[in-house]
Amino acid sequence: MAQWIVHTDGGPRRVNHAAVNVGDLIYSFGGYCTGGDYERKNPIDSFVFSIGRLKWSKLSHSNGPNECPRHIPFQRYGHSVVVYNDKIYLWGGRNDTSGADNKLYSFDTKTNRWTLETPTGQLPDATDGHSACVIGHRMYVFGGFIDLLQSYSNLTFALDFRDMKWTLLDPRKQIPHWRDFHTATPVGDQIFVFGGRSDRSGPWYTGQEFYCNELKMFDIRNSDWTSPKATGTPPIGRRSHSTVLYDNHLSVFAGFNHTIDTHFNDVHQLDLSTFEWKKLHCKGKVPCKRRRQCCVMHGDRMFMFGGTSPREKQNPGGSIGENLIDLADLHILDFDPSLKTMCQMSIINERIDTTCLPKTLRWEINAMISNSDITPLPYEATQQG
Repeated sequence: MAQWIVHTDGGPRRVNHAAVNVGDLIYSFGGYCTGGDYERKNPIDSFVFSIGRLKWSKLSHSNGPNECPRHIPFQRYGHSVVVYNDKIYLWGGRNDTSGADNKLYSFDTKTNRWTLETPTGQLPDATDGHSACVIGHRMYVFGGFIDLLQSYSNLTFALDFRDMKWTLLDPRKQIPHWRDFHTATPVGDQIFVFGGRSDRSGPWYTGQEFYCNELKMFDIRNSDWTSPKATGTPPIGRRSHSTVLYDNHLSVFAGFNHTIDTHFNDVHQLDLSTFEWKKLHCKGKVPCKRRRQCCVMHGDRMFMFGGTSPREKQNPGGSIGENLIDLADLHILDFDPSLKTMCQMSIINERIDTTCLPKTLRWEINAMISNSDITPLPYEATQQG
């Protein structure tokens, strides 16, 4: 049975950031924190999390003095990052002054250097709240909110990394509704899209929000959409959630539904063999309800960090910022706890004396209990919000 096994604090306090893992490291880029300066074109902030050491560090960019600052993306939120051949590609997103961006950047994890790519073809409009994933040699981008048109999108683009060329795909069947802040998960030659925010009137935002919980599937072989029929009880429609793939199951975590003014911290799984939804009852300390977090899979474990959560005491007349708190925590959900993990959890639950155990094992157990052995970030994190 899946179990939440680690909770640490002291990481980057970020909302609407984007993250991927490369080897035993998780890279997190951008996002915002209440009270921060997102009006100027400051270079995007980058953090790396060591999975083995459970430690965050802030990255310094090593772009040489002769390189133009335009090769580094400006600080943004609502963007996407993917990995291809150990390089991280960042696309889209926005800040408060410049709006959305449609430039493509790559980040070399070996040199910590940014490069502004120059793809050709039919470039997507500048968008935030879209999804992006990689299958084979191509990155697929779907949906989002188009800044120039001030409308939702239901377009699908593909970028071929081999020749750096964008293509607008032309699906003909069951095209999903316009949406943003959904998730798209690659499984073989298919992409599964779930959730997101839509408007009943069509692509334009009129305040008539709705949150569909119908699963959509895009097949890259014929570039068409289908709507797989699923049984069981699906999650309530939501946006700004996370979806990960493990053992042929899609797991949907957290999110927000504005029509019922509800944040979530539940986990629902879709068995891709039977297409049956089930609510997953996880052991351990469940994270607080939230949205706009990041979730990254590594092996059997999902690493979840950041996001925003409703305050316990709400001010009925307060602004959104006053009633939400930005989070700097990290939680680990183990989908298949090993015997070692189960023994560690038993020691914690039964409060067994660990002084006789090896130092490394005591460190791992202490890390599960609190963040007392987790070195804080070497920077002054914004605490507002």
